[in-house]
Amino acid sequence: MLLDTASLYFRAYFGVPDSVRAPDGTPVNAVRGLLDFIARLVQDHRPDDLVACMDADWRPQWRVDLIPTYKAHRVAAETTAGLPDEEEVPDTLSPQVPVIEAVLDALGIARVGVSAYEADDVIGTLAGRATGPVDIVTGDRDLYQLVDDARQVRVLYPLKGVGTLQVTDEAWLRGKYGVDGAGYVDLALLRGDPSDGLPGVPGIGEKTAAKLLDAFGDLAGIMAAVDDPAARLTPSQRKRLDEARDYVAVAPKVVRVAGDVPLPAFDPALPREPRDPAALEALAARWGLGNALQRLLLTLQA
Repeated sequence: MLLDTASLYFRAYFGVPDSVRAPDGTPVNAVRGLLDFIARLVQDHRPDDLVACMDADWRPQWRVDLIPTYKAHRVAAETTAGLPDEEEVPDTLSPQVPVIEAVLDALGIARVGVSAYEADDVIGTLAGRATGPVDIVTGDRDLYQLVDDARQVRVLYPLKGVGTLQVTDEAWLRGKYGVDGAGYVDLALLRGDPSDGLPGVPGIGEKTAAKLLDAFGDLAGIMAAVDDPAARLTPSQRKRLDEARDYVAVAPKVVRVAGDVPLPAFDPALPREPRDPAALEALAARWGLGNALQRLLLTLQA
């Protein structure tokens, strides 16, 4: 089981009241909410391995170099001169992230992030290397591209907390979008995604993109059709795709998750006992993690 950790703690932050606080009054709603999420996921699915995948770089420069608008709207309006751009996050969430990381480490839950890569890239690399079934837990539809029935890779998309999950396999993708996992990259880049700053091809929405992919197979087939006067494209489609050649040339590398991230050595096995009980006890007392942590510990030991 691969966790898109930021996706989950954002959901926890907005789903758990900020009245959930540490003894000193600091909000810990994201911390406790994430612990409850993990407990429920382990209880319901009993994975052998569990990896909390992290955004070491939420907006890698190599993606920005290819498409400068990539996640540009998420950059904080004011950044300190000379420092890297900072993602806009709620100001009571940012201080909770190091606490989340410390608690996961003390528990012994594998936490993996790699410089210059997003959590999506870590997930893509781990899913590609897996020799058995993989469940990816994320609220990010970008990871639908990894769905692969033959390799038993599916996405569990939270609908309400993590107790109600949309199980995304190839049949679901075809029913919803008309493509399989591999085709989702082409659909996404043609359609565009305002939430990621991807412009898409103007005038080519989701339904049109799906029809083009059905007719021509993949992005390469669509662009070959642009150069084929006999291909069944409307004049406006041909014009728009032709004008978008520069974008279409670079977008696949931006949209497709990396599968070759240089991962550090780590133990993905789901822990039965905390790696560092003393550190965990201190964190529990400092941050008032109480019942949420106890529920997770009991679930891990079950």
